[in-house]
Amino acid sequence: MKPNNFKKVDFFILGFIIFIALVLRLYKINIPLGDLHSWRQADTASVGRNFIKSGFDLFHPRYDDLSNVQSGFENPQGYRMVEFPLYNAIFAYAYKLVPSIPLEQWGRLVSVFFSLITIAVIYFLCLKEKDRLTAFFAGLIYSVFPFFVFFSRVVLPESAALGFTFLAIFFLYLNPENLILYLLSMASFAAALLIKPTAIFFSLPLAYIFFQADRGRFLKRPFFYFYFILSFLPLFWWRDYIKAYPEGIPVNEWLITSVNTGAGLQKIFFRPAFFRWIFFERINNMILGGLTTAFLVIGAVAKQKKFLFLTILLSSLIYLFVFQGGNVQHEYYQTLILPALAIFSALGISFLFENKKTISFFLVIFLVPAVLALSWFFSYYQVKDYYNYSQELVQEAKILESLTQPDDKIVTDRMGDTTLLYLAERRGAPAFYREPESLQSIGYQYLVTSSQEAINTLKEKRYQLVFENDKFSLFKL
Repeated sequence: MKPNNFKKVDFFILGFIIFIALVLRLYKINIPLGDLHSWRQADTASVGRNFIKSGFDLFHPRYDDLSNVQSGFENPQGYRMVEFPLYNAIFAYAYKLVPSIPLEQWGRLVSVFFSLITIAVIYFLCLKEKDRLTAFFAGLIYSVFPFFVFFSRVVLPESAALGFTFLAIFFLYLNPENLILYLLSMASFAAALLIKPTAIFFSLPLAYIFFQADRGRFLKRPFFYFYFILSFLPLFWWRDYIKAYPEGIPVNEWLITSVNTGAGLQKIFFRPAFFRWIFFERINNMILGGLTTAFLVIGAVAKQKKFLFLTILLSSLIYLFVFQGGNVQHEYYQTLILPALAIFSALGISFLFENKKTISFFLVIFLVPAVLALSWFFSYYQVKDYYNYSQELVQEAKILESLTQPDDKIVTDRMGDTTLLYLAERRGAPAFYREPESLQSIGYQYLVTSSQEAINTLKEKRYQLVFENDKFSLFKL
């Protein structure tokens, strides 16, 4: 154990940070599932909803998309074979226990819960490895900065995976030679890998903890190898198992090298655009609000021999460089690097306070709060729109729900976006991936479109118009 012990004052500090984090994450917790990346959130939430409707069959998770849009294969059962649906099952079971809280709100609350775990572990590690000041600022940044807040309360598995990952680090850090803590850590890491395989990059800090405990002899210890073998086995089994369901596996090769644009897939692997988008637009502007990046750089380059933190930073960088396409395409991919950003920004702040006599005590005292406050506002200016959702889409879903039956299969013209299907509580296709006649022949009953060209074509073919307004039309196939 390190000399900076967890004391009574730390309960108050961490309690304050957790309280602030919880309050901020409850902001708009009850809005419809239509905020940023609603298509991905809808896919995740619909797996949980189908557990409630059809039973908790974790080995056959299903969502609302029955088309070939994501995988290239017809998917009439709606299989969703990506991450093991542990996160989905948790919030679905919570809904079963307390159905007065809507399902998507439970999904958000579960994400919030795991983000609070991550904050607590970050505080503990910073206290033990550095000092209370670093722990306070690392926890505070993770708790209040807008990008951190938003992606800690979305219906996505990243927050849960990160929470389990840091629980694994926490239990192993306490004592890697204690069998109970060893098993708890291993189970947590196995859960993290099942929920989000990209947690594998955090094997590095876990391996370092073994090294730190036993230096040169850790490679001769079988428990070191058992830890990773047994942690990885469930993931390898799951990835092998889902190969039998190719229709439920989305095309994913592009996540490493490319991004989807209006002109199709574009290579971005180690191109200047990758570095601009990730390190300037996302990390600098959106996540850290511009000015706090200075603290991050200071924390990364200052001579502070905190190797555990360096392994967390290195894990995050390797993850960024491996999944370049996914990280540029989707903001939520950066969730896994948030702990490293919070920790090293706090280390930079701590370095300034340690050298306040050289720099100027009063400058540091005023500079740090001012930079953090301005960064928060700069980040909030970009993130605040993430909470927005389309009222028209919600109204369209209500109309669709009222005019169709629960078992009706619906086709929408949402370009692969399943948000409308989720909001209407219907299954079907989120794109016109076949001609209407062909869709009708495989069991689709209704078609929703806002395209005037498609409306005219369907009217010419004499399909029954069920509903029409100035926003969309609903046809019976």
